[in-house]
Order: sequence, then structure tokens, then C-alpha cells
Amino acid sequence: MSAPAARREDENAEGQERPGAPAGLRRLVLIVDDAVDTRELYAAYFRHRGFDALTAPDGDAGIDLAVRTKPDIIVMDLAMPRLSGLSAAHHLKHDPRTGKIPIILLTGYGRRAIEGGAMDKGVDVFVTKPCLPEDLEEHVHRVLSRQTPPPS
Repeated sequence: MSAPAARREDENAEGQERPGAPAGLRRLVLIVDDAVDTRELYAAYFRHRGFDALTAPDGDAGIDLAVRTKPDIIVMDLAMPRLSGLSAAHHLKHDPRTGKIPIILLTGYGRRAIEGGAMDKGVDVFVTKPCLPEDLEEHVHRVLSRQTPPPS
């Protein structure tokens, strides 16, 4: 797992601040994927775009990290060893500590996500692979904008 990037203001952080948090805190995205290249690519991209990013190699580690760090959003692969993304999403959505965290499921198997009841298990959006980092960022912004309370 990667350590969290330093929480600081950054020229790319505009629009990525955590709601209800002190100014300068950046949005935290958790990337859960068994493919090290994929999770590190997305994490590096999100960091470059002004987010903080953590990574986990499987569903079990993703659940543990989500409980400990309370990310703003989770991007999770569907097909992983030990605990699938669907099972991990179901667990996270039924845990009061993580139930409100939005989850984007990434999958090369769109049909499997549909048949597995991704939306019924609490997944907010599922995106098919391959997915360019900038396309994933658009989904992240869209989901987060639904979660952010309107300014007072």
C-alpha cells in the first residue's frame, strides 16, 4: 500500500477539497486493484490532478484501508483474488463506518458486473476497462459532485 500523499494546498487542488474539512485538505481516493501497474497508474494520475490517493491490492485490504482512512471515494476492480470487488463493495456498503462512501467498480467484464448485481450491492457506478485515467476522473468528479453538500 502507498502512504497517503501530504495533505497540502496545490495548484491542482481546486475543486478537490474535502467537504466539511479545513481548507487545503484534498479529496482522498482509494484505488483497489490486484494489478499493481493499474493501481499505481491511477494513483499517480489522481495525485497529479490534485487528489490524495491510497492503494490496496485486494478487496480485504481495501476494506481495511477504507475503514481506517474513510476515503471520499473508492475505485475498485471487479475481478480480484480472495475477495471480489462486488463482495468488498457489498461489505463496505453494509458497514456503518463506510456505507456512505461512493464506490466506482472498474471491470473488463461489464456483463459480469450486471449479472452480479453491482448496483444492488451498493456500487454507485461501474465503468468498463480499459478506462483512461482522465475518463475515470470524470466519473469520480460526477459521483463526488452528487455527494457534496451545496455551499452555504
